[in-house]
Amino acid sequence: MPTIGIKRDVLFRALGRDYTEEEFNQLCFDYGLELDEVTTEKQMLSKEQGEESSKGASEEIIYRIDIPANRYDLLCLEGLVTGLLVFLEKIPPPLYKALQPDGNAPQQSMFITPQTQSIRPFAVAAILRNLSFTAESYASFIDLQDKLHQNIARKRTLVAIGTHDLDTIQGPFIYDACPPDTIKFKPLNQSKEYTAVELMDLYSSHAQLKQYLHIIKDSPVYPVIRDANGIVLSLPPIINGDHSRITLNTKNVFIECTATDLSKAKIVLDTLVCAFSQYCSKKYTAESVVIVRPDGSRQKYPELAYRKENISTKILNKKIGINEKSDKLAKLLTKMCLKASHVNAGSELLVEVPPSRHDIIHPVDIYEDAAIAFGYNNIVKTIPPTSTIGDQFPLNKLTDQIRNSIAQAGFTETLTFALCSRDDISTKLRKKIDDLPAVHIGNPKTLEFQVARTTLIPGLLKTISANKNMPLPMKLFEVSDVVFKDKEKEAGARNERHFSAVYYNKSPGFEVVHGLLDRLMQLLQVSWKSADGYSIRACDDPTFFPQRCAEICLKGQVIGKMGVLHPEVITQFELTLPCSAIEINIEPFL
Repeated sequence: MPTIGIKRDVLFRALGRDYTEEEFNQLCFDYGLELDEVTTEKQMLSKEQGEESSKGASEEIIYRIDIPANRYDLLCLEGLVTGLLVFLEKIPPPLYKALQPDGNAPQQSMFITPQTQSIRPFAVAAILRNLSFTAESYASFIDLQDKLHQNIARKRTLVAIGTHDLDTIQGPFIYDACPPDTIKFKPLNQSKEYTAVELMDLYSSHAQLKQYLHIIKDSPVYPVIRDANGIVLSLPPIINGDHSRITLNTKNVFIECTATDLSKAKIVLDTLVCAFSQYCSKKYTAESVVIVRPDGSRQKYPELAYRKENISTKILNKKIGINEKSDKLAKLLTKMCLKASHVNAGSELLVEVPPSRHDIIHPVDIYEDAAIAFGYNNIVKTIPPTSTIGDQFPLNKLTDQIRNSIAQAGFTETLTFALCSRDDISTKLRKKIDDLPAVHIGNPKTLEFQVARTTLIPGLLKTISANKNMPLPMKLFEVSDVVFKDKEKEAGARNERHFSAVYYNKSPGFEVVHGLLDRLMQLLQVSWKSADGYSIRACDDPTFFPQRCAEICLKGQVIGKMGVLHPEVITQFELTLPCSAIEINIEPFL
């Protein structure tokens, strides 16, 4: 969930009144947001970088507000204020329009060359005319781009935004892809020109930009946008050109978004335009730009498309648990920027979804907004009209029984993270990450949480490593889910409940984990080597010591492995004593 920091006085001035902290906190709650923290710039810098770095920082109060991950329209002061003012019924929902150029002004266009298709094939663009920036709105404009880059744009891999002073450049614009040594320009905030190759070296140690270099660095061609005079506007997704940089005095802003995902690019462009078109002389309008694709087809952006949804008032009331008339429901939705009117004698609502609300993708999203506007605390609690008998989920019931029995056998239960590093499930276990059906996190925050675990053993070994001062032997176990890629599942992955145990002592203790397996099977009433029973057979696995590993079979199917861990595995987890482990899938026992 992203968090935005807004100066309190600027926010209250935009809202048209002052609030106490409790009042604003309640307003955020009513609108489905959360006031996370009240702080100052000095306190923030002191917390992040130390006391020395906070000297001279402002003491102005800052409200840090948690924004739902799908509400891109609220990631800046402008979008948040517009949403709150509409919610408070102080202004009507804005009407956004894409306009043609005025008078004799030329229709701006951007041509996409075929060469771009091998690296970043899509581009969209728009123009904000006669814009009036203040220091606060300029900073907010830059900050929104950064928030979009980090969230929906997935650190610029899906979309990269470029904003330029239109009065310093001349259309039509060319979006091309060229060999890096042929691209030369003066990048933003630099004093001289560099080739694209030199820029890769220049920014390799840059605190912010170095994280984006890998997106294009190994490509034989780099994407580049030029104007009609050959002036480089940007080298997406890395840096804009200094020539067309925007300032507080910029009046006409040319916005371009290059992308690997066209739908995400359109969302980003609409979000920027909807948020900052309120500063244009013609409020809530943007001038369209013609995008000419390699095949010659033409499309105008921004689309700023509205769509209409028919919603049954009966279903809406039922889903929320209320009983309101259609005119009241229409008013609730209008408060959430979803302009609504009742039709068909009030049995249906005609809801208009604006281009700022790309999070509305299903009727249930409209139901949720109606519930927020009504107020969750205002929904009367009722006893369900049907009586049912609750029962524990069979897999969880089996899991609890196994936990109790293994604990009685002298093992201590642990609970480890479901996410881990790539090395934890591959290199440290002497396996290749490409050979594992692991689910990778698309935008990991730390190196410790890059993938969903495919085995429980690394978590147990890390627990032992963190408790090496405890007396020996250490006997740990865990019964939890692991995750595997699965193309047959709707989500592309599946959870699987595993049981794993580790014995750590001066001797390997293979007989201990073998005995634990036999005890577990005895409790599960699974016989040894029968048609419906279990058996073990020798196998080779790089995680285990050669000829000290066995597969565990149930009804002829392999459900897990046990054995003495390989010395290299033990040392990778900073352990010094031998160790034996067992891991099986318990779902076949249901």
